[in-house]
Amino acid sequence: MSLRINDTAPNFKANTTQGPIDFHEWIGDQWAILFSHPKDFTPVCTTELGYMARIEPEFTKRNTKLIGLSADPVDSHSRWLGDIEETQGSKVNYPIIGDADLNVSKLYNMLPAEEVASDSRTPALNQTVRSVFVVGPDKKIKLMLTYPMTTGRNFDEILRVVDSMQMTAKYKVATPVNWKKGEDVIIAGSVSDDDAKKLFPDGWKAPKPYLRIVKSPN
Repeated sequence: MSLRINDTAPNFKANTTQGPIDFHEWIGDQWAILFSHPKDFTPVCTTELGYMARIEPEFTKRNTKLIGLSADPVDSHSRWLGDIEETQGSKVNYPIIGDADLNVSKLYNMLPAEEVASDSRTPALNQTVRSVFVVGPDKKIKLMLTYPMTTGRNFDEILRVVDSMQMTAKYKVATPVNWKKGEDVIIAGSVSDDDAKKLFPDGWKAPKPYLRIVKSPN
């Protein structure tokens, strides 16, 4: 069955570069970002893991944990981490899941169920394992993205989306196109004008009745 937004993120137990985890227990009461890779020692993924290491403090400020995954064993990950630090200038301090048996990749529908793990598998065979999942403290999937092999992921965009989702989970608003933290937001369509007057006593701009623009609540 395909996963959808607001489905419970499948739980799993796995070995990582920081020891064994139970995914839901590891998340705890925080947000989490699971981002996957088809194989160790691949060029685009090396840059991605390094960049996430560099901006991890920004996610920490947002009560958000990072965890990587690669379709190789943990001992291979440990060797790869040295290359990442050397070439990208950042040390990876978040765990990376070992998924040589493709268990998690299949659980999250990143690979066809009939695919079988093997040491001879190439990145091209695993190429769909380039996904990002944002999971909330309620263990529900909030966002899913899958990128092609040759396009590096935009993790600044993931940071922007986390800002939006955390704010809209707390306040009855939505964020418009290309929104950035601190910019004006839109009153959610589920909020009536009468309720909006209580929530936003300073009023709003409405170029159309359904487009009610207010200052960011936080």
